[in-house]
Amino acid sequence: MKNTRPLSLSVASVAPVACCAPLDSPALSDDEANATAAVFRALADPTRVRIVNLLATSERPVCVCDLVPVLGLTQPTVSHHLKKLVTAGLVEREQRGTWAFYTIDRTALDRVSTLTRP
Repeated sequence: MKNTRPLSLSVASVAPVACCAPLDSPALSDDEANATAAVFRALADPTRVRIVNLLATSERPVCVCDLVPVLGLTQPTVSHHLKKLVTAGLVEREQRGTWAFYTIDRTALDRVSTLTRP
C-alpha cells in the first residue's frame, strides 16, 4: 500500500555508517579499513549523499516513489543507489506489501561521525 501522506524533504547536511574505527586510531585492522572504505565508496556519489541527507531529515520512513520526484531520477536509478546504501549499512529497508520504505540507520550515522573527529 502506497503511503499517501505528503513528504516534506529538505536538503541539509548529514554525516553518514557502520562499524569503523576513527581514522586517527593508532592502527586499523584490515576489517576496519575495508568497512571504512565501503562506507566512503557508498558516499562517493552525490546522489547517494543527497539520499542519506533526505532520509536523515525525514521524520518517517520514505518510499522510493517519494524520492524519485525530489531527486529527478528514474525509479530504477534511485533503487540502485538505495541498494548501495543498504549494503553499506547506512540505510535500512522495510518491505510493506509491494512497497519498500527506507530509513537512515541512526547508529551508523553516529559511528560515521566519529571517523574523522579529532
